[in-house]
Amino acid sequence: MKKIVLFIALIPSFIFAQHSIDGVFTPAEDYSYAFLYHATPTGSDYINRAQLGEDGSFSIPFDSTSTPGIYKIVYALPPEDNNFDFIYNGKESVAFTFSLDKGLEFTDSNENKLWASYIKSMDMVNRTISNFYAQESTDKKAYSDIIKTLSDTQKAYEDTSKGTLTSVFVKANSPYIPKEFEDLSTYSKNLKRTYLEHVDFENPLLQSSEFLVERVMAYVFGMSANTSNDVYKKDVDGLMTRIGEGNTEIKTILFEMIWRRFKGMENPELANYVTDTYLLKLTELTNYDALKEQLIIYKHNAVGNKASNFDLAYTKDGETVTTTLHDLKLSDQYLIIFWSSTCGHCLDELPKVKDILADKTDLTVIAIGLEDEADGWQKMIGDYQSFIHVLGLGKWDNPTSDAYGIESTPSFFLLDKDKNIIAKPYDAEALKAILK
Repeated sequence: MKKIVLFIALIPSFIFAQHSIDGVFTPAEDYSYAFLYHATPTGSDYINRAQLGEDGSFSIPFDSTSTPGIYKIVYALPPEDNNFDFIYNGKESVAFTFSLDKGLEFTDSNENKLWASYIKSMDMVNRTISNFYAQESTDKKAYSDIIKTLSDTQKAYEDTSKGTLTSVFVKANSPYIPKEFEDLSTYSKNLKRTYLEHVDFENPLLQSSEFLVERVMAYVFGMSANTSNDVYKKDVDGLMTRIGEGNTEIKTILFEMIWRRFKGMENPELANYVTDTYLLKLTELTNYDALKEQLIIYKHNAVGNKASNFDLAYTKDGETVTTTLHDLKLSDQYLIIFWSSTCGHCLDELPKVKDILADKTDLTVIAIGLEDEADGWQKMIGDYQSFIHVLGLGKWDNPTSDAYGIESTPSFFLLDKDKNIIAKPYDAEALKAILK
């Protein structure tokens, strides 16, 4: 009878038992909080946070509403650069250690330990394949043995992961398995051709994870020695074909990232190709108006397009002349500089620009000061009396800076006499090189 009573007494603890995410960050003094998010195909939902102890440890419980899926730990700012995914299956707690030297290691959770083990094993085999080709070996027997190890490793983990969430990722990561010896060129082509073959773009687990993003970005940007624009276009088109019909939201997310990468590479031809061919339509289908506006502004400010018009005033023969950029007829070239009196880098660059242009009488500088208030700007413009100065109050919310898509200062636009953008130099040294 006592045994029965004891069993009944234990029932509530089983019913209300909670799983948790526990971690230890080292060195502890470099971290203060851990934030838990539930990753979804379209973003991340905040769950909870915990302050780290003196030893860098924390614990956040999962509650009854925590469904199986992909979760994310954010441990520093900016959050997009300081986070990692993990799998929560609703059946076990998750524990890890994280250090700058050793990275992430899961100490509890079969799901995550299995995925980490799989990645490590596949990396080892892939390094062996790379070494084989690096040595320019033609030993077909050795090649066959390596490929068999690759195949056996994949199959072993597929079998082991059956019935787990990890199995989705193991299958999606399935490698290319040559049927016979291939030279490096052939192997590389087949590797890329099949790289997305096993990725199910409709799977919400993959859509919620960094795996899908990393896979796609590697496909477009990391698998071809030839990085010509034609190759990039072919790969972007191939990706869209591979994703197939539907999946509008995940397409928007992926193609936005590709657009931003081309933008960061200062490749406007490819950035605008992505916009015109796919992304602009996707933003309309998903009502993503903020991105649509960014796409249009970036495209309008590409080299070759006419610079956006704005009002300005300058002094001539003691008289103030009020006009617009498009009506200005002072020089064969114009340099628009977006700067700020509170921007340290701007204060380094403007004197350099002044020196570079000291003997260039056929170029007029239009300096647009993006300011919260006029006082500091008014004091500094006296050092640049040869420039036409425009005060842009509102700083980042100024309509002129918005029209030019300004994200940082200083930003330079070099125009011809018809106000067409002919270059967008990164800094004064780049301007000097262009003018030569």
